[in-house]
Amino acid sequence: MALDLFAGIPVTDYAAALPWYEQFFGGKPSFLPNDIEAVWEVAENRYIYIVQDSERAGNALVLSFVDDLDDRVTAISRRGIEPAERETYDGGVTKVIYRDAEGNEISFGGVPG
Repeated sequence: MALDLFAGIPVTDYAAALPWYEQFFGGKPSFLPNDIEAVWEVAENRYIYIVQDSERAGNALVLSFVDDLDDRVTAISRRGIEPAERETYDGGVTKVIYRDAEGNEISFGGVPG
């Protein structure tokens, strides 16, 4: 079964939010569909995008499970962004939570290596 996924994160001010997301994802967007939207391909056919939408801003929840949790968290830290929270669940699964300036939550889950 094929699965293409687009997860959207609404922001109040696209131009102000863009640099944080470039730092978070480690580079420029994969493509820019218009003046108020930027898209990063985070895995094959799986995308996270920001879009200027002030009515919805600050309420996004995006969680991705990864098999390289420690490496990913270390890479993001090297780019100057630290997790807002870490949660550990039964079985050793960890959730690492990041928040942008508006409170949008982008998280990674996995088993630390």
